[in-house]
Amino acid sequence: MPSHLSADHPAAQPPGRGSVDALISQTRRLKGDVDAVRRDAPSDGLDPQERWQRALYDLALHQLSDLDEHLAQLRDGPPPVASVPGAQSAARIAPPAPRRGSLLSRVGSAEWNLLTDEASWSGELYEILGRDRTAPPLTLDELPSLVLDDDRPRLTGMVTDCLVDAKRIDGEFRVVRPDGEVRTVHMMGEPVLAADGSTASMWAVLRDVSELRRSERAVGETRDSLQRQRQRAQSEHRLAVELQEAVLPPWRGSLRLPHQGTETLDLAAHYLPSSAGALIGGDWYDALELADGETLLSVGDLTGHGVAVASGMATLLGAVRGMAMAGTQPGQLMSLLNQLLDATVQPALGSAVCCRYRPESHTLVWAQAGHPAPLLFRSGTGRGLNSPDGVLLGATSGAVYAQAEETLEPGDLLLLHTDGLVSGRSSTAAVDRLLDLAPRFDGARSAQDCVRMVMEEFGETEREDDACVLIARVTS
Repeated sequence: MPSHLSADHPAAQPPGRGSVDALISQTRRLKGDVDAVRRDAPSDGLDPQERWQRALYDLALHQLSDLDEHLAQLRDGPPPVASVPGAQSAARIAPPAPRRGSLLSRVGSAEWNLLTDEASWSGELYEILGRDRTAPPLTLDELPSLVLDDDRPRLTGMVTDCLVDAKRIDGEFRVVRPDGEVRTVHMMGEPVLAADGSTASMWAVLRDVSELRRSERAVGETRDSLQRQRQRAQSEHRLAVELQEAVLPPWRGSLRLPHQGTETLDLAAHYLPSSAGALIGGDWYDALELADGETLLSVGDLTGHGVAVASGMATLLGAVRGMAMAGTQPGQLMSLLNQLLDATVQPALGSAVCCRYRPESHTLVWAQAGHPAPLLFRSGTGRGLNSPDGVLLGATSGAVYAQAEETLEPGDLLLLHTDGLVSGRSSTAAVDRLLDLAPRFDGARSAQDCVRMVMEEFGETEREDDACVLIARVTS
């Protein structure tokens, strides 16, 4: 420390060795805990969230390592000052060069005597600035020559405030070493006053904080990257939700189709989002009165999540509606949907079930593509319909889809659903729980009441994927 410091200066009163040792022990335990958590964290293929967490671990370790070594230096006292030309004491012996990267190589000290225009640097400061130890230390007028042009005004302002207004120095600037490497230096110092109150000299401690600032930048960059990803995900989620709401049928509550005639279906449906909430998939349900008086019922699921999947779902549902309106029967409709997916640039897989209900004959004609079969509930019992052949949409070119017929009776209830009702996409578990609702369905007054029962059974279930339920009840 500078010889000008009086005995009552704070730096001259070190804390008790025992208390510093206790702080060092606590710091090292905490450092070990943080390092253990960091080692357990994945290091390959990190997403932005994990990269941000790992960057924070690295920064915390930098800070704790510096704190540990600062405390050790505080306990052991300052290192000896190197002998340099122009220093006040030529008899001092320069210590051996510290290990590069250690704390001692990153913290140096200096004193500039304003009365004699002499400067004294510690050997560590030579190490930080990359200067030859046999060269004389730079004066305050020469010091800015090492500093980047953009940072010189900051250094000059700090030194001027210290010498003229006796203000403490606490700031950073970047220096260029002779090898071209740019280092960030944090400087803390204060004036040393003569007996008459004038400034006799200025002393400072300079610390190389380049690695620490790099760690902070890494944290900032990963945080910004994560924030951008979150904003992008929020925008995509909002767009997917809007697209889904625009495509799915707008009706809420019960619907009767066809609108004309006495032979009608009482309809109700519900969309169940995934437990994650942010995952918008390609599930759909639909009910549509066709030109010939028949009713189209369909549910389906395009694999994946996000805007692209929601857009693909909209394309499939539009194709289903258009082909059904044109009179295409369910089996042929599935074949054409498969060709549509096979022709898309982006490979995709989907499942679907499509039904045409003929009210005059109470006949249901249907086909499926890798999808759970409709469930038929009658007189308090339920069963799954026997599925005609049909593979997943987009799985293979030229697939042929068979169709089946089922005669319905007044009071029958038909339930169509996608396979995300329960976690793990277990269709069997979902079907069993749905069939268990048969006695309750038998006493329901409407399709909407039946949908409420399904919501009571599955609404609070943890789901990895979204799902749809469509219920049609034969009224006469």
